[in-house]
Amino acid sequence: MSHVMNTYARIPLAFVRGEGVWLWDQHGKKYLDGLAGIAVNTLGYGHPRLNAALNARIASGVIHTSNLFVIPDQEAAADRVAKITGLDEVFFCNSGCEANEAAIKVARYYGHQRGIDRPEIIVFEKSFHGRTLATLSATASRKVQAGFEPLVSGFVRAPLNDLAAIRTIAANNKNVVAVMIEPIQGEGGINVAQLEYLRQLKAICDQREWLFIADEVQCGVGRTGAWFVYQHAGIAPDVVPLAKGLGGGVAVGACVTGNRAKGVFSPGKHGSTFGGNPLACTAVVATLDAMEEYSLLQNATNTGRVIRDGLTQALQSTSGFVEVRGMGLMLGVELDRPCSDIVGMALDQGLILNVTADNVIRLLPPLVMTADEGRQLVQILSNVIRTFLARPVAAAASSGAA
Repeated sequence: MSHVMNTYARIPLAFVRGEGVWLWDQHGKKYLDGLAGIAVNTLGYGHPRLNAALNARIASGVIHTSNLFVIPDQEAAADRVAKITGLDEVFFCNSGCEANEAAIKVARYYGHQRGIDRPEIIVFEKSFHGRTLATLSATASRKVQAGFEPLVSGFVRAPLNDLAAIRTIAANNKNVVAVMIEPIQGEGGINVAQLEYLRQLKAICDQREWLFIADEVQCGVGRTGAWFVYQHAGIAPDVVPLAKGLGGGVAVGACVTGNRAKGVFSPGKHGSTFGGNPLACTAVVATLDAMEEYSLLQNATNTGRVIRDGLTQALQSTSGFVEVRGMGLMLGVELDRPCSDIVGMALDQGLILNVTADNVIRLLPPLVMTADEGRQLVQILSNVIRTFLARPVAAAASSGAA
């Protein structure tokens, strides 16, 4: 009997060794990793730059001191994060939902500073911002929310890529202080915000003096071929929550502020015991340095194109295939039916991936994946998808929804 709380339907598989984009399980079987621990393992496994930095930090004996003292590694990590985001202030925490919680608090405090007693934040259909009470309230999934009511108030929901809906809210709700958007919705099915939509949404925020919060917890840190999706659109947010790939596998998050949000928080308004400790911030610096040294943003673009074009070409004549969408190495393969069985089918063939929004295969490989490894992924996955789609529709749908 396991004493681990039963909060995950775990696959009965354990990985015991990793190298590059490859993992080996407890039985010695080798797998190509198309998930990177859900967009976390930016540098894959056993990267020499990250390993050396973490080993040196542990050998120093100082992996945690608390934020009561200056932490040089945190200062260095904040400098790196400020540089790549183009913003000014960095609050380090431990996860994506904590980064989003901080962003929500920044927006509410900003609203109160402007004299708004009940500040509200526009969020989006199919969004996912976390599982704490505030972030699951901002999330659009009833599956995530059910049983945890009463939810936190102060969120107004709108459809993605619909400017008319935003203008209607603006005209009728004087309590709005911010917009919180995932430029690419990960859990929601790899739904991409149009770049022109992001530009126009930012213009509305500027006009109304709302904060623009770009939740790049999953889609940020080089995954799309730029450091952040908002940079593809040529805009500058006020708040950027980060996590996942920021530490290359070490748990770390960040809430980054600038522009209208700069200086909103002062001492005592927010905090974290573990956030920004020397170990986590060493990982941040090593990860970002390695990404620059090995040109991993360009690699994400190149390998992502190989995978996207390869899957599209291999599957375009296959009945039941809808499309491949996304940017860089954040891709979704949509089918016309629930397809959760593909996870196990792919594992049988030595490929790690997952399925989100019932019918979208989500690919988030390490950013070190080469073009040749991307072609291996295409070959395995296209064969698995064709096998799956050849099954009777009713049987596949019933099995996938189980």
